[in-house]
Amino acid sequence: MELRRIFKEAAIRIDHIGSTSVPGLDAKPVIDVQISVRQLDDAYIDRLEAAGWIYRKDNPDLSKRYFREPLGCPRVHIHVREQGSWSEQLSLLFRDYLRAHSEDCSRYAKHKYELMKLYPSQRTKYIEQKGPPIWEILQRAHVWSQLTGWKPGESDC
Repeated sequence: MELRRIFKEAAIRIDHIGSTSVPGLDAKPVIDVQISVRQLDDAYIDRLEAAGWIYRKDNPDLSKRYFREPLGCPRVHIHVREQGSWSEQLSLLFRDYLRAHSEDCSRYAKHKYELMKLYPSQRTKYIEQKGPPIWEILQRAHVWSQLTGWKPGESDC
């Protein structure tokens, strides 16, 4: 995989996250990839940009470095996060919980469809309104993680 070649040993994990990573969950055609690194710094920005990835330095989430796909390629979002950080673990837990709980997966999909109808051209509003059901699911995921002793499985690549 190109990302493994670019990051080499700096990538502790590379995982498919987001809605497209959950079988049966309807999703926009956007692939989200999380790359877990030992330390979140800017050392790899030049390498990704040299490969055509577009660094979004204006991204307000300071817990990650965020990149978009090269021009003319299918939509891919790269989220580089520090291994063991809250945001890295949260993304993996949310994905794994939805993979294991089809009822919550269905409810989440239904809510996303409702939001698409309400906010067809207001992406910010759509994202804001996804928050409450995500937090409800994460509360259940937290309990599930404690009951099962959840840990992230093997890296996707």
